[in-house]
Amino acid sequence: MSDIAALILPLFGLIFLGFLTARLVHQPAEALGWLNIFVIYLALPALFFKLLSRTPIEELARMDFIFASLLSTYSVFALIFALAIVVARATIATATIQGLAAAYGNIGYMGPSLAILAFGEKAAIPVALIFCFENIMHFAIAPCMMAISGSEKRPWPSLILLIARRILLHPFILATAAGILVAWLDIPVPAAPERLIDYLAQAAAPCALFAMGVTLALRPLKRVPVELTYIVPAKLLIHPLLVYLAMGLVGDFDRVWVFTAVLLASLPTATNVFVLAQQYGEWVERASATILVTTSLSVLSVTALLYAITTGMLPADIFPAANP
Repeated sequence: MSDIAALILPLFGLIFLGFLTARLVHQPAEALGWLNIFVIYLALPALFFKLLSRTPIEELARMDFIFASLLSTYSVFALIFALAIVVARATIATATIQGLAAAYGNIGYMGPSLAILAFGEKAAIPVALIFCFENIMHFAIAPCMMAISGSEKRPWPSLILLIARRILLHPFILATAAGILVAWLDIPVPAAPERLIDYLAQAAAPCALFAMGVTLALRPLKRVPVELTYIVPAKLLIHPLLVYLAMGLVGDFDRVWVFTAVLLASLPTATNVFVLAQQYGEWVERASATILVTTSLSVLSVTALLYAITTGMLPADIFPAANP
């Protein structure tokens, strides 16, 4: 248990320090802008590039792994979307935000930091695959569903162009593509750029987690929405469980890949869900509350998951007979 504490406490400690600092040092939300830019445009892309550029190219083409991850994630989205429409009588736009709150985890900020620290650099490959393909789906599904609901006023050709631009020009996806290209062509990276990339990559985790804590502090919880009674269990329990079952059914994957996928599925709701809620003016305060509640509870749920993994309580392959 001390090993788990040594892993978890520094990570959530960085989030807590960001939260505490924001409460003690009163700054406007705009003051966080440049740190977010540094994390999104420089530090995390450098981390993805560094790890993927050193990866054998054949390991980057596991479509069965991508299929299992996407199927699980969008099953959770579909479930919560349907619950919001049928049970809560929500509009399509509101149900879309709720579905994303249950399916869109913090795989950009928390994912790489936590997975690589927990499982080593081998976790970088499944992290990058999950991040790229799930974000492609997230970038596409939100504007498409909003267009169907009438909240997105762009004509379809303009909307398709917007989706393509968001996908192709996202810094993480550009860095991933560059890393895969370097790995494929076996291009040596000169010493000076490699050292700069190393510096940026080392800054990714502390800066991202600190910024997340500040963001949570700037969105205080005013009330707990009733919708959280089904969104929180879906995000923190059902999502990782579905990923775990899918990984066992679909293929015979390395244990690091399986546990990385499950860990990423167990992460709390991404802050991008709040950004989307703000952009479309749908479910804004409740999206903020969802991020705060799932992040707080994930301290317990993620710790329990890592404890089960590291002690051997959770086998890497739940269906060994199906994957001889």
